[in-house]
Amino acid sequence: MELLVIFGVIVFVVLILAFVVIGLYNGLVKSRVQVAEAWSGITVQLKRRADLLPNLIETVKGYAAHESSVFERVTKARANTIAQQNSGPAAVAAAEGEMQGALKSLFAVAEAYPVLQASQNFLQLQNDLTDTEDKIMASRRFYNGSVRDYNMKVEQFPSNIVANTFAFKKSEFFEVEDLPALQTPPSVAF
Repeated sequence: MELLVIFGVIVFVVLILAFVVIGLYNGLVKSRVQVAEAWSGITVQLKRRADLLPNLIETVKGYAAHESSVFERVTKARANTIAQQNSGPAAVAAAEGEMQGALKSLFAVAEAYPVLQASQNFLQLQNDLTDTEDKIMASRRFYNGSVRDYNMKVEQFPSNIVANTFAFKKSEFFEVEDLPALQTPPSVAF
């Protein structure tokens, strides 16, 4: 009888441990899926912005055709951002820094043309781009929050034991570097 009780206690403890491991594993999977979903939100907004840029460039070109270097820089930054979307947060963040600097230059050129500033098409595109930039920032915050929560689960005890056992790896935060293009205002010379 005593052996049966000991066996029952051992089975009970093993079952409890199994449920704990399953719960921790499922929590890690859920967090990893949330990180992937958040990353998808960022790429959707980056695509939306990339789709808006050609129209914006063409609108500004009509007024400031001699500013070809600015248009080339924005076009190059757009292409780089699209190309880096599947390369991970670090590569996308570097491309984002380049894009933000290029957009600052484009809007600095646009400010020099009052007629362009009054154009309904330009104003609508500028509003759409501003809205998209706001959505990109919100998506970045959501992504970084998801990464924070996931990384904490990967590192905290006891879920770190399950994470190491099943090869869960920490995710990268999406941080746009302090690039020189973002720190200095663009110069416009005529």
